[in-house]
Amino acid sequence: MTALAAPPATDVPRLQRRTLGLLVSMQVVGGLGVASGVSVGALLAASMAGPTAAGLAGSSAVIGAALIAIPATRLMRTGGRRPGLAFAYAAGALGALLVAAAVWWDSVPLLFTGTFLFGGSSAANLQSRYAAVDLAAPDRRARHLSVVVWATTLGAVAGPNLAPWADRWLARFGVPEYGGPYLFSFVVFVLACLVLLVFLRPDPLLTARSLSEVPGKSDSASRGVWRAAVRTVRASPGARVGVVSVAVGHVVMVGVMSMTPVHIGDYVHDHGDLLRVVGLVISIHITGMYALSPVIGWLADRFGRRPVILGGVGVLLLACLFSGTAGDNTPRLSIGLALLGLGWGCTMVAGSTLLTESVPVEQRAGVQGLSDVVMGVAGASAGALAGVVVDLFGYPALTAVAAVGVVPLLAMVLRRSAA
Repeated sequence: MTALAAPPATDVPRLQRRTLGLLVSMQVVGGLGVASGVSVGALLAASMAGPTAAGLAGSSAVIGAALIAIPATRLMRTGGRRPGLAFAYAAGALGALLVAAAVWWDSVPLLFTGTFLFGGSSAANLQSRYAAVDLAAPDRRARHLSVVVWATTLGAVAGPNLAPWADRWLARFGVPEYGGPYLFSFVVFVLACLVLLVFLRPDPLLTARSLSEVPGKSDSASRGVWRAAVRTVRASPGARVGVVSVAVGHVVMVGVMSMTPVHIGDYVHDHGDLLRVVGLVISIHITGMYALSPVIGWLADRFGRRPVILGGVGVLLLACLFSGTAGDNTPRLSIGLALLGLGWGCTMVAGSTLLTESVPVEQRAGVQGLSDVVMGVAGASAGALAGVVVDLFGYPALTAVAAVGVVPLLAMVLRRSAA
């Protein structure tokens, strides 16, 4: 059934302001839930099944974000942003509940099932950035996208520091260690799902299609969404650079970040201290990911998308250098993780904007979904390999491998810039 188009007299600037306000609010709420679980996920998996499992658990969440983006994208293509984002948050809520149950029953298979579904919350957070661009003026696309990315800072920085509180408070009711943060995430994701279903109206993507005189896609037309998305990306140099930028930045970030809590656990042995140090370092990392997003967006609008992507590559290399040489020096490790987040932000904001503006509006949902699937699969592979590399060779070797991973993006952007 084709979704209804927006009324012809739509006040686009007003609707864009309202949409941005709602997206910003939900990014704060969603960021709380995602970061609360992420901050203890590696420690939980390592305690249940060893260091390699920590990397696999991180990969399970990332691949979950990628695969859950597929049905979410189909929902967006036929019904707009609202049902797709709500579906992704609902999957994340179910995943958080299953992880808490896995802790209770000491079940590793249930843990991986839960972390897979928990990735739906990340898919929702990531897809929200595209909703910010649907109705944005061309000279403000990167800035509007970056504002939604930035909003995650407030929730994501607080989330890791709320995890010890949730762990202690819910322990009074018999919830096992590490289960509390995931129950907190469950409540947060349910709230985000309900708010989006009720208040994200009119839908920004459907409105953009209506204003562009592009009809909504029927269910039968949506079956070829992925083939059409691949063809569209292959035909557009800008779209190709955008996809690779987002994917490579995510690979480096996930690979290094996912094993940092385990690395900290090698030199901080008291459980309470470990949670506090991990919470602090991950909060600094997440601040680096999101806090300067508006500045990155302004730079991308002012100087272009490719220069900002190149800057992000340089920052990622510095991050690998600082993190890999930190040893048990927590301040130096924190600097490395902050730079890791900043480099990711540059590749994410500039790459996502370049991708969006390089394809027609009727192909945006499919191409954006394809990009997030590629990003998720690449990040999941990095997370899985990260656990193996750290187990065999140590954390410094992981950062060296991650640094090598940015070379293809550097070569691609320089080649396009020269052309």
